[in-house]
Parts: sequence; structure tokens; C-alpha cells
Amino acid sequence: MGENSKIAWCDHTFNPWWGCTRVSPGCDNCYAEGQAARWGFDVWGSNKTRRFFGGDHWLDSKHWREPVWWNAKAAAEGVRRRVFCGSMCDVFEDTQSTDVGAAREQLFRLIGCTPNLIWLLLTKRPENMQRFAPRDWESGWPENVWAMATVENQAMAELRIRKLLQVPAAVRGLSCEPLLGPLDLRLGTALGEDEDSDCGFRPCKVGGSWHQHPLLDVCNRGISWVIAGGESGQHARPLHPDWVRTLRDQCQAADVAFFFKQWGEFAPCCHFPGLKKPGPVVSIDGQDHGMMTRVGRKDAGQLLDGRKWNEFPNTVEAAKGTK
Repeated sequence: MGENSKIAWCDHTFNPWWGCTRVSPGCDNCYAEGQAARWGFDVWGSNKTRRFFGGDHWLDSKHWREPVWWNAKAAAEGVRRRVFCGSMCDVFEDTQSTDVGAAREQLFRLIGCTPNLIWLLLTKRPENMQRFAPRDWESGWPENVWAMATVENQAMAELRIRKLLQVPAAVRGLSCEPLLGPLDLRLGTALGEDEDSDCGFRPCKVGGSWHQHPLLDVCNRGISWVIAGGESGQHARPLHPDWVRTLRDQCQAADVAFFFKQWGEFAPCCHFPGLKKPGPVVSIDGQDHGMMTRVGRKDAGQLLDGRKWNEFPNTVEAAKGTK
């Protein structure tokens, strides 16, 4: 973690603290919880103390000064670097801990001092984003802060995307990792004639019935970026190729940036036809195209239909941070 992150869609990672609480199926095999345990830190669960860094002031430790150095380096290079904030925590966790609240306030001050960094605030709790954000963000988040939510299945899409769309950020994104099922980003169908939603949807009449526009077609009020990927680790769940393709196709149709990070532990059997000793094979749907073999995250790679999909939001400010 830290500078030069191995996570393909960011340059650096930063954590104001370690620790969190599981909230949905995407948390079942949480890599961060496992990593904290390997380091000997029991910080997962609502009643557990989080691990913090530094003293009372946000510049009292090397850890908190690192983003300041990254910012200066980015300024000297004339680029903007992306910082994934919260790989070992959830910045918008709802907790009574005063230490968490203080660290979150320090984080927002740090963000204000690093305009050459693009901060990716990824959460499974988008309903808390506006409540915990600084007051001066109420009318609009800083242009270098991207609001992102994890969406691992359709149930979480229905729950979280609507909340995310209420956040006044210039760039909003979804992390569909681990992707645990097919996603339809239109989020259902019927809306009442007078039931204009509170998240930017406009009802339209089709064939005598009221429907909402697809989420990704909502110009300037929808989603700018979708990241997808399979699960890694000992207990990883396989990712069906059709889930990824359908998600990619929805993004392409709506001109939304799509980033496929990895297959995870399993890859489609058709990717490795010459394997003499393939790993365990599972069929997600009982069909040939749902046959997946366990080859390990590194060997599975990130090729989808013969190519990489490493797209970033195509906005004037965001483009400065792409490579």
C-alpha cells in the first residue's frame, strides 16, 4: 500500500485508519480483514477499536505526510495522480468512535491541501457520504474528489446507486468487484407519473406505461466510470463471463468508461485450451460458456474478449490524471 499501488486503476493508496464492519455479500471474503489479521490487528467488527496513524495533528506522522509529497511530485511533473482512499477501511462507516470522526476530518483537510491528487472515495455506505462530508461540500464536491460505491450484485445496485447519485460530485463511479451476479443498471422499471425520483431520473412514457431512463443515459447526473472484477483468495467465488460482457456492453452503449481489473482466481476454460493440468473446473450456469477453471489470479489475467479494458472517465479534469 502507499505510493505506486499495485491496484491497476489508481496510482497510490491511502488509509486514514484500518478496520471496518461487514455489511453485504461483497464483504464475505474481505481481503483487507484478512490482511489486518495477518499483521496481528483485530480491527474488524462494530465493537472493535480501529488502528490509527500519527498524533493529534494530521502532519504529525510520515503516514499522513505521504500524500503531501505525492501532491508536490505530481505538481512538478504536471500531472494528476489517482489516490484510492480506504483500501483497509470505509471512510464513510457510521460509527460512534470519536477517533474515526477525528481521522475523517483530518482526511478532508488533507484532501484540501492536495489539489494535484484525484481522491477516489470508495464506500459500501453511500447513504453516509453527504452526512459525513464537510459542510462546504454540500453544494458541490471538489473537482478532484470522485464519489464511488461498491455494487457487487443487483440488490446492492438497487440500494446504493440511488444514494450515490445524490452526491454532488463531478465524477461518480461504481466498483463492481467482486462481481457476484449479473447487473442491470437500469434499476427496474415502473415509476408513477408524478413520482419523479430524487436521484436524477426523469420518468418517460413508453407504450402507455411510465418507465425511467436507463441509469447510464442520465446525462451529467449519472455514472462516469464502472470498474469490474472477479474475486481472489482461497475462498474466491467465480465470475461468469456473461456478467462482465453485459456490464461492458451497457457502458459502451452509454459512453461510460469501463475498467476490467481482473478475472480473479477463476478464468473461462476457453482461455486455456492447452492446459495439461487445469485447476478445478466449475460451471456457474451448467453451460459450456459458464465453465471456469481455477488458475490463480496472476495467470487468469484481465483479458476480456482478447483485449484489456482500462478506460477512465473522459472529462477535462479527470483526463489529466490518466496515463
